[in-house]
Amino acid sequence: MSKYFLGWVCIVVLLTSEGCGRRKMFRNAPPPPVRSDTVSVQPSVRPDSVAAAPMPSVDPNATVDQVDFAYLTAKSKVSFKSKEQDINNANVNLRIDKDSLIWLSVSGVGVEVARALITQDSVVIMDRIHREYSVYDYASLSQRFNFNLNFGLIQSLLIGNLPLPQEPAQRVKNEKDFLLLRQQEGKVLIDNYIGEENRKLKKLLVVEQPTKNSLTLDYEDFTVLNNFLFPYTSLVTVDYKSKNDGQPYQTVLRIRHNKVELTDKNPGFPFSIPPKYQRRP
Repeated sequence: MSKYFLGWVCIVVLLTSEGCGRRKMFRNAPPPPVRSDTVSVQPSVRPDSVAAAPMPSVDPNATVDQVDFAYLTAKSKVSFKSKEQDINNANVNLRIDKDSLIWLSVSGVGVEVARALITQDSVVIMDRIHREYSVYDYASLSQRFNFNLNFGLIQSLLIGNLPLPQEPAQRVKNEKDFLLLRQQEGKVLIDNYIGEENRKLKKLLVVEQPTKNSLTLDYEDFTVLNNFLFPYTSLVTVDYKSKNDGQPYQTVLRIRHNKVELTDKNPGFPFSIPPKYQRRP
């Protein structure tokens, strides 16, 4: 597999607190009331639903609109389903120091069960339930999953930016209701589906050859945030064939942000491992 798969596999690992160690840290949360499963922020503008003056046509060679910020904070609900685990609406607090740190706190039934810190060099996961922690560098993670990973990839996928920089030679072409930017690195083909009017990445399709393992990422509920369009909902679907039994499986991850802020003020990134915590191999 490739680093594009690992980016979201790693996010699944962090957000669900199940992962490289394969240990469940909390049981399935009960289904929430209907209101808690919807985005509570009322945007000032919804480009998909508010009538507005026609926008000028987009040059197919124009760059894709990217979210820029100093710091980002978000309160979110995460649901995750795989052959091993089914979690409904776990609470996740997310903080990002652009190009430097990603901080996550995962809680279930009002109790923090995990905290994670992703830096340019490493991924650290602290298990509050079992009083353990794990430290991974990108080289070891890449070796474990047999493909590469970097900080920029995880950050881009979380905020809805292109997973790969757009190169001058890469042309955008019209594809039905989207603009299609096709990229390829090694055996991995990446199709970026971009909105014609707002030039935002709306759908990402990653297919690995020759296994045909695929990752589909759909961004929805775009909201105006500090003059940027930000996706408040992300749906990730990974279809793959197991190396162990050769059977096809699917993993689904949904992130619904209740509140997102782009700010110049440092929100703090508290992360301290208690002395009694044991490091997990």
